Amino acid sequence: MDYNGLKRILRELREYKQRKHSRDLLDHKIAAAGAPPPNRIISGIELQISSLQNTNGDIEDQVIDVNTLHGDGCRQFYKTKFLRQSEEGGEIEVAFFRKLDEELNKVNAFYKDKVEEVKQEANHLDKQMEALVALRIKVKNPKQYGSNSKRHRNSAVPLTSNKSSAADASGNEPMDLTSENEQHPREPSPGASEVNPTHIKNPGSDDREVLNIYDYKEDPLEVLEHVKIKNTLESPISTIKGVFKDSREEELSFGKEELKRVEERLRAVFIQFYHKLQLLKHYSFMNLSAFSKIMKKYEKITSRGAARSYMLIVDNSYLGSSDEVTNLLERAEATFIQNFSNSNRREGMKSLRPKAKREKHAVTFFSGFFCGCSIALMVAIILRIEARKLMDKEEGAQYMENIFPLYSLFGYITLHMLMYAADIYFWRRYRVNYAFIFGFKKGTELGYREVFLLSSGLAVLALGGLLANLHLDMDSSAEKYKTLTELVPLGLLILVLAITFCPFNIIYRSSRFFFIWCLFRCICAPLYPETFPDFFLADQLTSQVQALRSFVLYICYYGLGEYSRRQSKCHSHGVYNTLYFLIAVIPFWMRFLQCIRRFCEEKDVKHMCNGLKYFSTIVAVIIRTAYELKKGKTSWMLLALICSAVATTMNMYWDIVVDWGLLRTKSKNKYLRDRLLVSHKIIYFAAMILNVVLRLAWMQLVLEFKLSTVHKMTISTIIAFLEVIRRGIWSFFRLENEHLNNVGEYRAFKSVPLPFSYYDEDAEKDD
Repeated sequence: MDYNGLKRILRELREYKQRKHSRDLLDHKIAAAGAPPPNRIISGIELQISSLQNTNGDIEDQVIDVNTLHGDGCRQFYKTKFLRQSEEGGEIEVAFFRKLDEELNKVNAFYKDKVEEVKQEANHLDKQMEALVALRIKVKNPKQYGSNSKRHRNSAVPLTSNKSSAADASGNEPMDLTSENEQHPREPSPGASEVNPTHIKNPGSDDREVLNIYDYKEDPLEVLEHVKIKNTLESPISTIKGVFKDSREEELSFGKEELKRVEERLRAVFIQFYHKLQLLKHYSFMNLSAFSKIMKKYEKITSRGAARSYMLIVDNSYLGSSDEVTNLLERAEATFIQNFSNSNRREGMKSLRPKAKREKHAVTFFSGFFCGCSIALMVAIILRIEARKLMDKEEGAQYMENIFPLYSLFGYITLHMLMYAADIYFWRRYRVNYAFIFGFKKGTELGYREVFLLSSGLAVLALGGLLANLHLDMDSSAEKYKTLTELVPLGLLILVLAITFCPFNIIYRSSRFFFIWCLFRCICAPLYPETFPDFFLADQLTSQVQALRSFVLYICYYGLGEYSRRQSKCHSHGVYNTLYFLIAVIPFWMRFLQCIRRFCEEKDVKHMCNGLKYFSTIVAVIIRTAYELKKGKTSWMLLALICSAVATTMNMYWDIVVDWGLLRTKSKNKYLRDRLLVSHKIIYFAAMILNVVLRLAWMQLVLEFKLSTVHKMTISTIIAFLEVIRRGIWSFFRLENEHLNNVGEYRAFKSVPLPFSYYDEDAEKDD
């Protein structure tokens, strides 16, 4: 509902009423001084009489007349006739009710279409449950049913059942959802040999019968002869099978692993279906509230009693009178609790309605504490270096050349986490549904405070380790421990990795495992289907090439014993140079494979163009790395400049035009896009300019500067930091564009493929 559009019309009407009231007061003052014109006297009397009449409820019917009309497809739409159009300002009120009718008809039609969709989906879920129940019988109790045991088909909790539905062919009514029907089962019908609901043991329990399954007139296992398992290519093995097989379906094997896989997928389908029903119910409630609120505003401005008449029409419309969504919600809850939570309502509702995450004051306190400690440690390190004048001594410069790259890894990670925390803050401020886009489970997503806490804590560890290194290395009494102090960076790295992969439920385990799973899917590209978190994470890794090279430096520095000699001669090792090449290419190669996978699945040329963009970047990175290792070669420098220029140009265009959706020449916001979340347009132009500048800064590494090794290393680190900042800016506008695309296409939930496929459905598709 366009609530703001209706408010604008009411604002215009209020301003007109205020001007009219001021004019009437002026006429009254003139009348007090002398005889007013007769026509104005009559107008004033009519105004007073009209205002008195409007306070009477009986006059409501004379303000508006709402007609219910029938259009194509037996659909109803509403048209309001304003009966006071001849009065001053009546044309504005006519425009208001015309707009109000448009919104009611639009909302009503949209809601009805969506309800029809979920009803069809409920029918499909009923069939899926039939197949699941039969599969459970086959796996858990294969001898319980034989070909001679015929049963009447009656769902214990069918999604599409109706309390007022007619009796079935044998005279039995469908089982209701009320507790009375559960406590008092129906009497057997005369025509059925066995009619008591059949129970099987829950897969997770040996002695508790909790699953009240479908009764069948025929063999319940017969349904398994009409279904196949859908292969959604969600694992490397299924992907490889899908490449060599034309069909994406496989026959049932009736194994426990197969049953477990089907139950997990159908459980996820039910949760998404329930979430969809909740959104529909919320949609109905919010729109009904909006209509009520806007009519109250209209009454307040015009002093006309039209709200009751119009709201009666709204309440009787499909939007206000349909209870199908509520019934489906109740049946979905009962089915899920009975079949997927061991009949435990509390556990079932935890899955269907997870609680929102509560903010903790301790997070804010420790974030501020760690931030203050980080600043203090940074000042102490700078003072320590200046007091000892390390950079003025050859030994000190060599020491910093050895130790600084090891600690810069933590700097890259900390800065990236700070940018992510800032992105979350602005996503929330501008109401970007980042949790839905990333697919976070409700109640487990990290807020900007939690991410800032982690980044500041990591900064304290890294800066504390660097300060300890400086103190121990410069203390003459600790000379015999100097070799041991070189292991401090390695200890910090091991600690960070141990926390990241820790299996215990500490330090946001669900978020850590989500990150690890996405990283694993990126590494295994293109064997897994690509989701938004996968290629978003791979894009983030393309901005962390220097951090990845720092991992290789750790391997060389500690694996080859360079730390004990306090020398950094890793570039003299062939293995290190090979890894130095490969590690820089891996993130772009992962994105290239992801684009190829998406092109094969969606047949969209855009993904192939995106893949070519990453391939050009791979070529540029390889040539630049070769030039970096073969210093002084002019031919390599020219080739690196050309390749970097081509890759940078393609990346800049793709960032702004495709990823951000900007530079639209025919947009109502010139050179931007039609819909913007940030009200200040200058922000978008500044972001585009900054993206271009920081992309060009990436090319500066190709140029040969006559600088010392420490200064070159410092410049490389600064440019790497700038690239991380650019990626953080890119992330905000990338998700903003994705959110607006979701809103424009009404994507408010994730689609989960059904586990079973029926033969008759496949035949209909072929026809």
